[in-house]
Amino acid sequence: MSIHGDIKRVTTHTLQSMKQHGEKISMLTAYDFSMARIFDDAGIDVLLVGDSASNVMAGHETTLPITLDQMIYHGQSVVKAVSRCLVVVDLPFGSYQGNSKEALNSSIRIMKEAGAHAIKLEGGAEVVDSIKRIISAGVPVMGHLGLTPQSIYKFGTYTVRAKEEAEAEELVKNAQLLQEAGCFALVLEKIPAALGKKVSEALTIPVIGIGAGMHVDGQVLVMHDMLGITKDFSPRFLRRYLSLYDDIKKATAQYITDVKSKDFPNEQEQY
Repeated sequence: MSIHGDIKRVTTHTLQSMKQHGEKISMLTAYDFSMARIFDDAGIDVLLVGDSASNVMAGHETTLPITLDQMIYHGQSVVKAVSRCLVVVDLPFGSYQGNSKEALNSSIRIMKEAGAHAIKLEGGAEVVDSIKRIISAGVPVMGHLGLTPQSIYKFGTYTVRAKEEAEAEELVKNAQLLQEAGCFALVLEKIPAALGKKVSEALTIPVIGIGAGMHVDGQVLVMHDMLGITKDFSPRFLRRYLSLYDDIKKATAQYITDVKSKDFPNEQEQY
């Protein structure tokens, strides 16, 4: 049972307390009002308005094309739905890299226009200046290391990161840098479980994994993957809790049949 189950609002402080008490943090992505309301009602701790919207909502191959305006739109939709969980919105590609002033402006827009509770951005040492500047303006920042999808063209592949010792050491160093810069939490994506454990134990801030093993402080999955709305994406770290693609397809086929056969609407379904 959750020791924080009866709280009115999950805050960055709540997540810190959960780590200290050994309670795992549950996190999912969300992009719209209706789904966010269900997740919040179920008791999710954190909703991430992910730039994965670029893939699952807009059909792009990577997360790169989505714009700041589009992220704000999705953020607004999610924030309106929640009464308990913490809502974190991704800074999209191009809205923060290489320019701490632009990073701050993007973050302020997300907080003001979307009503978000925090922002998330990808990267280590190269974004530390931006992180410090954003936090100094009062905006909480969640970091993201390991496989950082906005850098996919640099990596050239979506395979597991930090398997080699040098990259693993750099990741640990970057994680400590992000904590020192003031990040309230960190996402680790697609790295060896032993490294996830090492980072989580080395940091005082919560570490949330997606394909980072069981020893981190929480887990996040993309909503469409967890619910089985996507079919062609099956990484090892994914557990599907439903098969909504098949269920929705079946229901739609039945609806089509009922309309064509004049079964719908029937006498009871008209005025």
